[in-house]
Amino acid sequence: MTETVRPTAVIVLAAGAGTRMKSATPKILHTLGGTSMIGHALNTARGVDPEHLVAVVRHQREKVTDHIQHHDGAVLIADQDQTPGTGRAVECGLEALAAAGAPAVSGTVVVTYGDVPLLSPELLGKLVAEHQSKGNAATVLSTELEDPSGYGRILRDGDQVTGIVEHKDATEAQRGIREINSGIYAFDAASLTEALAQVSTDNAQGEKYLTDVLGLVRAAGGRVSALVTEDRWQVEGANDRLQLQALAAELNRRTVTAAMRAGTTVIDPATTWIDPSVILEEDTTILPNTQLHGKTRISRDAVIGPDTTLTDVTVGEGAQVVRTHGSGAQIGAGGVVGPFAYLRPGTVLGETGKIGAFYETKNVQIGRGSKLSHLGYAGDAIIGEHTNIGCGNITANYDGEHKHRTVIGSHVRTSSNTVFVAPVEIGDGAYTGAGAVVRKDVPPGALALTVAPQRNSAGWVAAKRPGSKSAQAAEEAQQNTNDDARPTTDRK
Repeated sequence: MTETVRPTAVIVLAAGAGTRMKSATPKILHTLGGTSMIGHALNTARGVDPEHLVAVVRHQREKVTDHIQHHDGAVLIADQDQTPGTGRAVECGLEALAAAGAPAVSGTVVVTYGDVPLLSPELLGKLVAEHQSKGNAATVLSTELEDPSGYGRILRDGDQVTGIVEHKDATEAQRGIREINSGIYAFDAASLTEALAQVSTDNAQGEKYLTDVLGLVRAAGGRVSALVTEDRWQVEGANDRLQLQALAAELNRRTVTAAMRAGTTVIDPATTWIDPSVILEEDTTILPNTQLHGKTRISRDAVIGPDTTLTDVTVGEGAQVVRTHGSGAQIGAGGVVGPFAYLRPGTVLGETGKIGAFYETKNVQIGRGSKLSHLGYAGDAIIGEHTNIGCGNITANYDGEHKHRTVIGSHVRTSSNTVFVAPVEIGDGAYTGAGAVVRKDVPPGALALTVAPQRNSAGWVAAKRPGSKSAQAAEEAQQNTNDDARPTTDRK
């Protein structure tokens, strides 16, 4: 069996306008599974280890190019000129390789598309292997559809492909063929270059079709065949939002299925969305209505959800995260978060720590075993170990111009509604009283109080709100108090 040689180049076609998406965003920049369509295509192309990776662009060139180079800085950008068609796009890609100083292109050139996001490196590699093992001049990736309307049809003579006819150019008999062209090819570079020079624009659309290459290389004595895949999703493209959503749902189904097979319990796959980049260890549990995005990593025995969205969050072993929205955060082993917590970037919760109900955190380090149980905000702060932050506590970290840090030591106990006016430092073992406004550092073991005498203005409601329900209630209460205080006389 012939050993597979790495492709000389993969050319990703990404020049189309994608008008059916009806969006100011270029079609190929729309996302699924946390990555743009072109990002998926480039990842797949890299997966076959080509010597060169080329993206052919045109529509909204600057925006598309910036995105591509941010995703993969080693991609060579080629510009498609005024001549329309996939054949001309590939030609522009080959010309860009030559202009970049690449030697005369030989070997295998693979052509794929920026709007086919589910194509896997494994299938693309299989196409390359098929192409090289059979000594083909061209090999097309195909599949069979129940309804092939709109797709180019594969024309065969036994196991060889004689050509591809576009749907709009096909005869009625040809339209009955169910095997369709995916538009994904492996070519012998020399045969491809020679044939492209002969392709014309004499067709219904006035385009330079890449499909015409197959007939030309066959006429020149080259062998052309097709690799048929039963997995149609891998060759499906997205031209509008409906097709994009269908691809996104299928990608998510595959991702969630793979997670369950790898040892994750997903209670309701229908309401669970997991990006392919997420890492889930064995014996994790995902409850309904949970979304896991980006570089999120969930460790063994952790329970996530329900109603939770985590992006780029690391969750330690055995932690529990319920009804929480978090990004750029770390949750230590055995930590408990939620319900209704909001973890902003820079949040680090230590082992067995707690961020409880209706708490917001940002850029805060919370030590082992410390608890921020409910109704508060902690930002730009360092909190030591085994500290208990009371209900309604706030770190006032912003003075209107600059952010400042609050440092709270270990084994600190803060009472309800304490406000820390940063910059301020609370020593180990210190306490605060209820309603304290802490503006100065608190020494270790000290009690910080904000004490003001309480003043009651008697009769204020009757004077300021006469005739109100409050005034009436107060009058009745006072009358009852007076009646209770009046001495009683025994009567016979």
